[in-house]
Amino acid sequence: MGLRSVEIKTISPNPNQPRSYFNEDSLDELSASIKAVGVLQPILVRPLKQVDATTGIAFELIAGERRWRAAQKAGLVLIPALVRETDDVSSVEQALIENLHRQDLTPLEEAAAYQQLLDDFSMTHEQVGERVGKTRTVITNSLRLLSLPPSIQQLLAGGRLSGGHARALLGVQEKALQEKLAQQCADEGWTVRATEDAVRATTGRPSKTDSSNNDQNKLTKKSPTTTTLPVPGLVELQRLLGEHLSTKVSIVATAGRGRMTVEFADLNDLERIYRAMTDGVPNGE
Repeated sequence: MGLRSVEIKTISPNPNQPRSYFNEDSLDELSASIKAVGVLQPILVRPLKQVDATTGIAFELIAGERRWRAAQKAGLVLIPALVRETDDVSSVEQALIENLHRQDLTPLEEAAAYQQLLDDFSMTHEQVGERVGKTRTVITNSLRLLSLPPSIQQLLAGGRLSGGHARALLGVQEKALQEKLAQQCADEGWTVRATEDAVRATTGRPSKTDSSNNDQNKLTKKSPTTTTLPVPGLVELQRLLGEHLSTKVSIVATAGRGRMTVEFADLNDLERIYRAMTDGVPNGE
């Protein structure tokens, strides 16, 4: 007994399963995720007293039918399963909640565990939060990671993106652009802040710290070039310049050209910025 890999074809659904309808689009999304990163949380089964000689059925599903169905769609032969002699799901619920307190869970594993509590134990987001000591908002935001395209889930599962990166990318509605940004973020090692800035640049949303940048927002909405990816490294360069000059720096690139805007509070601040920009530069250069 315990955790093991079980042949999917040897498992029969629970006839007492109260949930009779499974949204096909939702199953397709989960199936695509399973193809990319595997089944993140095991199903729960119990062994039958006797194997069906005709069908080969040896286990009855206790919890996890949605994952079981999606795994079949994904073409899996084996599925991770907790094999228990009992159908007491309360002990499984407790074990799952205890598992959530581990420190080494990846953001995807954590989100999948929350989803399991929703699916297998009919909990609400608020109830899950109460069980694990987190707010409903934290649970909801974590679950949103499961809606990311499989390619981004792979980057997240492989540690090339953090949960912070992934949550920032959720702000991009267009999946193709979302995937391109994610790949660029992973390849160039963007910080979470740089990723948030890139998302704002592509969506036209103002910065959290500066919602008055109307000129750039208008350009973002009108110019088709700003709905594509930022120039590689541009967002990070903008951030580094801002840190070096201790002020807000905005860079807009269009068709190989662009402009850089450096903000200053007064003439004294402008002189300070000038000195920071020319420090160490010989006269005449």
